[in-house]
Amino acid sequence: MANPVTWFEVAGPDAAALRTFYSDTFGWKINADNPMNYGMVEAGESGIGGGVAPGQDGTAHVTFYIQVPDLGEALAKVRQSGGTVVSEPMEVPEGPTLAFFTDPAGNFIGLMKA
Repeated sequence: MANPVTWFEVAGPDAAALRTFYSDTFGWKINADNPMNYGMVEAGESGIGGGVAPGQDGTAHVTFYIQVPDLGEALAKVRQSGGTVVSEPMEVPEGPTLAFFTDPAGNFIGLMKA
């Protein structure tokens, strides 16, 4: 797969309850021992890593992240194809560089620099 999905995020108003739900229901190993209380989900042998986090403004959402070699080029293609850029590239402290867009149906999608 070109530009694979490499990360996911599940967020909601009660991140601790979400972490418990996914750990108990699916056996996910989630570690939220960090300053942002962001639950890092281990990828395992055949899956991708992800996060279980507090939702912004108390909202719930699911986002997947597509890995690309050049965020600017990918965002230009998003615009050309009818999507809307929500966020220009931004560096996450001690993490990846991300950008966000919505597809023509309004789905919120993340891009992650390879």
